[in-house]
Amino acid sequence: MVSAPAPLANAPEFSVSELSNALRRTVEDAYGHVRVRGEISGFRGAHSSGHCYFALKDASAKIEAVIWKGVHGRMRFKPQEGLEVIATGKLTTYPGSSKYQIVIEALEPAGVGALMALMEERKRKLAAEGLFDEARKQLLPWLPEVIGVVTSPTGAVIRDILHRLEDRFPRRVLVWPVRVQGEGAAEQVAAAIHGFNALPERGRIPRPDLLIVARGGGSLEDLWSFNEEIVVRAAAESMIPLISAVGHETDVTLIDFAADRRAPTPTAAAEMAVPVRAELTVEVNSLARRAFACWQRAQEHRRSELRSATRALPSAADLLAIPRQRLDAAATGLPRALKGNTHAHYRRFAQADARLTLRVLRAQVDHAAQRLQMTGDRLSLSARSLLQRRRDRYIGIETRLKASRFANAKAQRQLLARDRERAQRLTERAARALTTLVERRRARIEHSGQLLAALSYRSVLARGFALVRDQAGHPLHAAAAVAPGARLSLEFADGRVAATAEGTAPPVDAPKPQRRPKTEVKAEKAEAPKHADMQPDKQGSLF
Repeated sequence: MVSAPAPLANAPEFSVSELSNALRRTVEDAYGHVRVRGEISGFRGAHSSGHCYFALKDASAKIEAVIWKGVHGRMRFKPQEGLEVIATGKLTTYPGSSKYQIVIEALEPAGVGALMALMEERKRKLAAEGLFDEARKQLLPWLPEVIGVVTSPTGAVIRDILHRLEDRFPRRVLVWPVRVQGEGAAEQVAAAIHGFNALPERGRIPRPDLLIVARGGGSLEDLWSFNEEIVVRAAAESMIPLISAVGHETDVTLIDFAADRRAPTPTAAAEMAVPVRAELTVEVNSLARRAFACWQRAQEHRRSELRSATRALPSAADLLAIPRQRLDAAATGLPRALKGNTHAHYRRFAQADARLTLRVLRAQVDHAAQRLQMTGDRLSLSARSLLQRRRDRYIGIETRLKASRFANAKAQRQLLARDRERAQRLTERAARALTTLVERRRARIEHSGQLLAALSYRSVLARGFALVRDQAGHPLHAAAAVAPGARLSLEFADGRVAATAEGTAPPVDAPKPQRRPKTEVKAEKAEAPKHADMQPDKQGSLF
């Protein structure tokens, strides 16, 4: 028994793309902007395109999430693996994998516990890089000339700092206005720190000797800008000593660890920056009085020592008595010493005069003449010996030169002979090569001539064909091109013959004769004289 076919359903058919788009519109219309709380899973950093892809999950479900490149660049709070967050965005679907996902537009941590965990993790990371080391911290100047303050220009913090500085020790203050809370606050604080450090030493705007980064108290979320990595790195890289005065005494931010000093309040930061001028005045006056009293005591002590030394010194007469006696004794013995000195010099001159006789002088002259003669003889002998050595050397050089000249001439003759033989061999090779080339070219020309003769139309004429030309000498290929009475030239293998066309020209719209093989054309032309009488209208008297 044959069963009846099932009735066709009336449900409409959808393509996969149509169904995916319909589901996407349904999801986007039903769920516009939503806030989802969950833990970030599968985040490995931004993609090469700049977009971020990860998932939000809880104990029993998971949803795919995406953050576009432009939104990720503007986010103050960046996604991190394992962090519990509250994401705000639009729910949509991805047809390529049939999944629904949330396109995140804003991201915030889920509670203070998450912020504290993120802060502790960031603290460990920056501490491992050495940004919190005590060796990096600088000493604060004792009395700075210019103080730079990074804070909001409209808050009470800057007024407290200015009032405290006015009370303690007025100094010149440069304020760099920034946002201390919300989006972009961290970038502005970091830019202010870098900007103060970039000022020239003796520029139009003086470079501060001390920096104060200050903000009033608030919640952890309000103070989060000072926990950002960009602010902490800017504080650590500052070449100007920096005081962190963020929040109240119980508030702790990461900039406190990177700063050179931490103040519990902005007012305390102003107290750390400068001393109290009144106390300094009192201390200076006290030190001046002590210095003057010390100087007086030292002067009195020196005066007493001078009096004691004066009493202990002997008189001038006692000091000069012995030198005076020595001078008198020397004056008494001076005439006797002068006479003895004169007598000694007279004896030395007499001895010298006795040695300077005429015979002695002549003997010295003769000795000098002998030495001169000996020197002249030695000089002549040396000159002759040197001249002989030079002559022998030149003779040897001349001999070697002649030998080398003969050897060089022989070598040149041998070289010329070798070159002559090589030139002769090359000439013979060139003659053989030229002969071979000429024979090859002659054979090539003969082959080309044979090929030309084989392909030339004259060979066709030699087989009994004729070439028809018009009066201008142009070849004619069809009877339609020949008008009645036209002067023609028939070229045979053994010469040319003039002819006149007779008969009626075929109609212009006559079908063009089909091209036939050469063998068929040759046969037809060969039989043309036989059938000339039978078909005179078609052939005419041309054949």
